[in-house]
Amino acid sequence: MLRSISGWSPIPVSAPPELRWWLLNQSSLTDLIKQRCDRFRVEPTFQSLAAACHDEITTINLRRNEAALIREVYLYCGNRPVVYAHSVIARKHLRGAWRGLSRLGNQSLGSLLFSNPLIKQQDRFSFRQLNDHHLLYHRACQRLLTTKPSRLWARRRPFSLYGQPILVTEIFLPAILEL
Repeated sequence: MLRSISGWSPIPVSAPPELRWWLLNQSSLTDLIKQRCDRFRVEPTFQSLAAACHDEITTINLRRNEAALIREVYLYCGNRPVVYAHSVIARKHLRGAWRGLSRLGNQSLGSLLFSNPLIKQQDRFSFRQLNDHHLLYHRACQRLLTTKPSRLWARRRPFSLYGQPILVTEIFLPAILEL
């Protein structure tokens, strides 16, 4: 299987067919959900300077224990969370190209990323199944109204604005398959 040391893979090899479309779609996830949902909303759950996850550090060239702005939100369709999104940007870039990022509130980061032609997608998506050994799995499961699944599929991709990277991870919750 194609897999990097961090566990992220360039292909979602064992993803179920009904989830593959969501994982592989290159469009804005926010827009895709809005097209299938009458009542879409973004609910921020965490935004603060903190350390990035161990498997994020090298992806966007952070030093170990370097402060980064971590932003986490749920994307809802009605009352159901369908995606948990986690973004990481180095603190030093908040004074530069990404200075307005800390004021997004309940706006979707995806809307910003896909509406600004200066923002570039740096690489292709990477994919991983997260389980209870990964911090983001636990954070993503906090709002689930059903039993926690044993694994959740995630995809991530770095974007850049004037060469300053941001890493966006999207974790697909079980209700995404109902859209």
